[in-house]
Amino acid sequence: MAIKSFKPTSPGRRGGSVADFSDLTKKKPEKSLLRPLKRTGGRNNLGRMTQRRRGGGHKRRYRVIDFKRRKDGIPARVAAIEYDPNRTCRIALLHYADGEKRYILAPLGLTVGTVVSNGSDAEPKPGNCMELKDIPVGLQIHNVEMVPGRGGQLVRAAGGAAQLQARDGKWATVLLPSGTVMKLNTRCRATIGQIGNVENNLIKIGKAGRNRWLGRRPKVRGSAMNPVAHPMGGGEGRRAGGRHPVSFSGVLAKGGKTRSPRKNSTKRILKGRKKGAHQK
Repeated sequence: MAIKSFKPTSPGRRGGSVADFSDLTKKKPEKSLLRPLKRTGGRNNLGRMTQRRRGGGHKRRYRVIDFKRRKDGIPARVAAIEYDPNRTCRIALLHYADGEKRYILAPLGLTVGTVVSNGSDAEPKPGNCMELKDIPVGLQIHNVEMVPGRGGQLVRAAGGAAQLQARDGKWATVLLPSGTVMKLNTRCRATIGQIGNVENNLIKIGKAGRNRWLGRRPKVRGSAMNPVAHPMGGGEGRRAGGRHPVSFSGVLAKGGKTRSPRKNSTKRILKGRKKGAHQK
């Protein structure tokens, strides 16, 4: 994939860039793997807004992705590399030998015609999925499970890659892209390789309207609001507010801890992503 820029016919064109989509081999998705995707506008089942700055955007349909990769012993051929509007990476359409079709996250270097497989008998090459106990130490992995059988939850964005650092008994140590070191069960599965579309982070939005196409509404500074609308609002001119910066609901915005210490995933963190931070 490469980044494509345009002649500066407008301020948005001057500052923006897009992917050239040269890595795609098929335009229309597989109909049997499409599902309707309802937009919430940031509202819960009671109609109350629980997530601000969401709404609008282009209509999408969800592509059913096989995050679990539990179809062992049956080889699959990569039939196409496709675009997915619901994620930053590309997806690969697999045709299994028994006739079934599934989507997976496309790793870097995966091409049409490549044969991939799952399970302990698979070779440690990009696109193959196996348990952490069967993966050679030091390899790059993605789509990593946190609980055996639940499906991949970690390292699913474009260009992401974790590294299997060590194994000790039934536990494996994995270095995540954020710098966090986690302890995971060796029965958790992961896919070999780095996720493709690695230049996605170089794309520039260029104009506000393009964010609206993605369903992202404008973000207004709290200090620009009235006191009734935000804790930092009010005052004549540009005022700091007389208190530490907080969010709309009063939670500390800078330096405050937001991760719950009671989460099971928090207990698995051996070393945090921040310098000097660690969890035992």
